[in-house]
Amino acid sequence: MKLPVSWLKDFVDIDISVEGLARTLTLAGLEVEEIRYVGWEMPNDQAGEKHEFKTYGLAWDREKIVVAEIREVMPHPNADRLVLCDLFDGRQQHTVLTGAPNLFEYKGKGPLPSPLKVAYAKEGARIYDGHKNGQVLVKLKRAKIRGVESYSMVCSEKELGISDEHEGVIILDADAPTGTPLADYMGDAVLDIDILPNNARNVNVLGVAREVAALTGKTLKKPDLETPTGGDPIEGLVRIEITDPELNPRFVLGLIRDVEIRPSPYWVQRRLRLAGIRPINCIVDATNYAMIEIGEPLHAFDYDVLVQRAGGKPVTIITRTAKPGEKLTTLDDVERELQPSNVLVCDAAGALSIAGVMGGAESEVTESTRNVLLEGAAWNFINIRRTTNAHNLPSEASYRFSRGVHPALADDGVRRGLQWMAAWSGGNVAPDLVDNYPLPPKDPIVEVGEKDVQRLLGIQLSAQEMADLLTRLEFECQVKGKIVTVKTPPFRMDIGEGVVGVADVIEEIARLYGYDRIPETRIADQLPPQTGNPAHAWEESLRDLLATLGMQEVVTYRLTSPESQDRIGVQGEYVKIANPSTPEKRVLRRSLLASVLEIVERNARLYPSLAFFEVGPVFAPNGDDLPDEPRKLALTLTGRRSAPAWDVKDSPNMDFFDLKGRIESLLAGLRLTDIAYTPGDHPAFHPGKCAEVRAGDEVLGVFGELHPLVQEKYEFGDAPVLAAEFDLAALRAAQPDYEIEPVPAFPPVLEDIAVIVDESVPAAQVEALIRQTGGRMLAEARLFDVYRGKQIGAGKKSLAYALTYQAPDRTLTDKEAAKLRNKIVRRLEQEIGAQLRG
Repeated sequence: MKLPVSWLKDFVDIDISVEGLARTLTLAGLEVEEIRYVGWEMPNDQAGEKHEFKTYGLAWDREKIVVAEIREVMPHPNADRLVLCDLFDGRQQHTVLTGAPNLFEYKGKGPLPSPLKVAYAKEGARIYDGHKNGQVLVKLKRAKIRGVESYSMVCSEKELGISDEHEGVIILDADAPTGTPLADYMGDAVLDIDILPNNARNVNVLGVAREVAALTGKTLKKPDLETPTGGDPIEGLVRIEITDPELNPRFVLGLIRDVEIRPSPYWVQRRLRLAGIRPINCIVDATNYAMIEIGEPLHAFDYDVLVQRAGGKPVTIITRTAKPGEKLTTLDDVERELQPSNVLVCDAAGALSIAGVMGGAESEVTESTRNVLLEGAAWNFINIRRTTNAHNLPSEASYRFSRGVHPALADDGVRRGLQWMAAWSGGNVAPDLVDNYPLPPKDPIVEVGEKDVQRLLGIQLSAQEMADLLTRLEFECQVKGKIVTVKTPPFRMDIGEGVVGVADVIEEIARLYGYDRIPETRIADQLPPQTGNPAHAWEESLRDLLATLGMQEVVTYRLTSPESQDRIGVQGEYVKIANPSTPEKRVLRRSLLASVLEIVERNARLYPSLAFFEVGPVFAPNGDDLPDEPRKLALTLTGRRSAPAWDVKDSPNMDFFDLKGRIESLLAGLRLTDIAYTPGDHPAFHPGKCAEVRAGDEVLGVFGELHPLVQEKYEFGDAPVLAAEFDLAALRAAQPDYEIEPVPAFPPVLEDIAVIVDESVPAAQVEALIRQTGGRMLAEARLFDVYRGKQIGAGKKSLAYALTYQAPDRTLTDKEAAKLRNKIVRRLEQEIGAQLRG
């Protein structure tokens, strides 16, 4: 927020330097990012005036830049587009040459009945060049222009660094004192303050003035909102109908008649420009001026247009959400298709404005407006934020409403707006206001004790000292012993209740006491016992294992859409988001695999191979309770088995067994035993290329190659996509306790056997029988070859295993190894009809 210091001085006396003021505000949480000087003397670094802020601007020489008056505008003898001004600077007469178009209307009319007050720069003054881009400093020197000597000039706003306006010279207000240094009359400094979301109450001059008064011990000078009224009261002329108080807790209307649309006084225009707002006319400027001053955004309607729309009957203002297909042309002349969540201000004929964001073009104030209906309201800040984002329509009003404006400000804002309209337009304010206030907010009451402050801040303050600090910010305080009961003032929405409210109030005490005064102390409270988080540690070890297997971790959004999840066949109810930022993020995911596959889709055409994994929760509805959040592991593989290289001419694509191998390595790293792989059936996977992973009777997960119909819904490319999803709770529960075993001291006996079995017999079943029969003497069994051919017959396959026999206490003899091998072969013959291949 850009805040002119001169405006701030209307509400609080300031007797410290601009840099001191900026430092005071910054230490209290209102960070001043930079200071722009407009006329006032800037701090002199060479003179040792140190400060921490970025400063820039132009200081106006008190002797050479003054208030002057033009008494006559005469034609230039040699140029039609130039004029000569008879000017008095408070000391002497000058003839000043200028080409300002806003002086042409006075040319050749003789002495002016009322002199024009202007900003006058004398010879030698340093100003900005009004005809060059940017801010280029120049020094005024004597020169002849079309035969007329020129040594000084009447200035535009650009030449003085007020704004970029240079189409005409500044015409000051008639009461500007001739001869006064311009810096004394209208010099200023502008603070650019970064307003945090919880400081929305300070996005206005009065709010910052309240902070300054509290921090410096000065008295806050509140504006007098009483305005003379006349004519018939507004009651009976306008009615307000609020359809949803949750979206619109308050709506206030005021009426002013017989206004004259004209420019605002120059001091108003200058302040608005310094605050970053373009002046338009006295009515619109009054709404903006009151908004920046009080903090309540206002909107002015042409009352006669509303009466015409109502067919001459009393006007009914209605606030409601938009109807399907409803449209509105806003003040920026853009026709907008409204969404059902958008709140509108309407009358019986239709929409008038997008509530809290921007008005409509049909009822705007124009040059022909004579009667104005002024709106001040309160809106649901979340709804305003969504509406602003949906239409990409930021405005000064939405900036404030989206951060939260207290409904109590609506009345003050309308009264202040009417007051300025009457002063600048000559209109008559109708008695009374129309106020519909169906949902007043509850101003929290919080109890704070001396021990709370000492524990959280490390300082000792009495209850009375705490109350004195808070009273400066207009909290209502009652002291009872060592406890202060604090009631929140009716312009703040950032104070909570209960424990949160205590923390909020103590933060206010800390700000006023001074963060820089709080001593550095060691923690006095006893540290809680340090306990580990076994579940987290186990997940971290799981991530480490997957990383060593060449997998890359991804982290995806938990918010998604049913359409995205349905691509892999996810069905059922979802946990819905009450206020989604976009339609694509309106529910919580049911499948982790669907989220990871979206990442594969985005990267499949960019890299030759991908290997991703993610560990995270999914969300299952649980009636009216909070959703269940089981944690899952998702794996994906696609692309080439190895990257292209000079020694790799044509690497094949990864297949089912590449993923199975990594899963086996993962489970081995987790020291899971008795793992079985059985045929699986899952709608996302290819029939016949899908398997379940089991530990005993418990299903740990499922993996396989994506079903062709599923793969068609993504843009993966031609390579098959392998995927897996595991239940982390089942994985962790299946992990047994184990002891560290010493490295064997005796050599092993290595032997290979090949057995012929039916094609239907799984290799896992064969390996399980071998391990079970070998017992503790069998250290390892590994399948290293599968053969099918005429030599072993149709419907048969040969499985070759590398066996390692090893005893912990001795070296096995050949006879003992042979005995163990024969025992294994006999068991295979008996159980599955296997034959030892000769």
